[in-house]
Amino acid sequence: MTSTVSERLQKLLSRAGVSSRRTAEQLIIEGRVTVNGTTVRELGTKAEASDDIRVDGRRVKAAERTRYILLYKPKGYVTTRRDPQRRPTVMDLLGDVRDYVYPVGRLDYDTEGLLLLTNDGELANVLTHPRHGIERTYAAHVAGTPDERDIDRLRTGVPLDGRRTLPARVTLEPRARKEGEAVLRITICEGRNRQIRRMCEAIGHPVRSLVRTTIGPITDTRLKPGTWRELNAGEITRLRALAARPAPTRVRRAAARPRPASAR
Repeated sequence: MTSTVSERLQKLLSRAGVSSRRTAEQLIIEGRVTVNGTTVRELGTKAEASDDIRVDGRRVKAAERTRYILLYKPKGYVTTRRDPQRRPTVMDLLGDVRDYVYPVGRLDYDTEGLLLLTNDGELANVLTHPRHGIERTYAAHVAGTPDERDIDRLRTGVPLDGRRTLPARVTLEPRARKEGEAVLRITICEGRNRQIRRMCEAIGHPVRSLVRTTIGPITDTRLKPGTWRELNAGEITRLRALAARPAPTRVRRAAARPRPASAR
């Protein structure tokens, strides 16, 4: 980072590959960021790239190289770089990766499936911001078999925290692995807290297990739980093209609405 132009602190952190802008804002609010030895908590604070900027006491430097990692997260791991409760984190699965990468979005502790990690702050910001409506597909193994009316409710939206979910693509898989359950393939373009689980609970078919199978144009049926690989050049190009497109109108409107205090 060599520029002497003052910029918002969260943008500097994002460009340095520390986190997405949204996560950087949370780091600032939590008092984990210092500028020239002074703790910063105001989101409007500006700094220069030449300043001594630290996160958790670690000096922020420009990323030496950009990494794009696709990980299959197993159950029993939290999607964060560190956990105050000392639970296993997804970082424990990356082995010899020494570059400072971080998760793009999150998967619940009990949810498995595909997760991106990177130090490309600008791309991560686009992929996680609600206004861009990046689609994610899940295989939800639910109790019982939803009927067409239940599925239509998921497709058109169900109320969560006083606000209806955006329309989703939902299909019922022809076969389930276990008796007494069904598999729903659900594609959503928003990321509200435990959204898929809560949507299925709303129609009376709670989730027994949940797997994320795609993130935008990225998928990989060969990855096994706990393993990872680098994205190839074509996948990175497709992600960047997706990030560059205009956000869908309905997603922009939904992202602009005030969020209830209980929503995350």
